[in-house]
Amino acid sequence: MFDIGFSELLVIAVVALIVIGPERLPGVARTLGHLFGRMQRYVNDVKADIAREMELDELKKLRSSMEDAARSMQDSVIREVRETESELNKLAQSASDPDAAAPKPAQGDTPASQQMDLALESRADLPPHKQG
Repeated sequence: MFDIGFSELLVIAVVALIVIGPERLPGVARTLGHLFGRMQRYVNDVKADIAREMELDELKKLRSSMEDAARSMQDSVIREVRETESELNKLAQSASDPDAAAPKPAQGDTPASQQMDLALESRADLPPHKQG
C-alpha cells in the first residue's frame, strides 16, 4: 500500500524509540496496531459495501430487463388474442347470418345448398386420410 521497505521500518522504529522512549513504546505500538486494524476493517467494509451496491445495481438492471420482456410478451399475447377474437366474432357473425355472408346466386348459378351437396360428394370420394 505505502511501499515501505525493511530499512525504512527500521529507521522509523529507531526514531520512535528515541522520541517516545522505551517505557511508552509498547503501549504506543499496541495503540497503533489497534488503529491499523480498525483502518483495515473499515477499508474492507467499504469494499464490501461497494461490491454489494454493484451487485444490487446489476440485479436492478436484470429485473427491469425481465419486466420489459414480460411486458412486451404480455402485450403481444393480448394483441394476438384480440385479433383471434375478432376473427372468431366475424366467423360467428357470418355463420349466424348466412344471407348476409353468402353471395346471392346470379341467374344460372346453382343454389348454395346444391353447391354444398356437391362439395360433400366430392370429399366422399377422397381416401380417409385426406378427409378433413
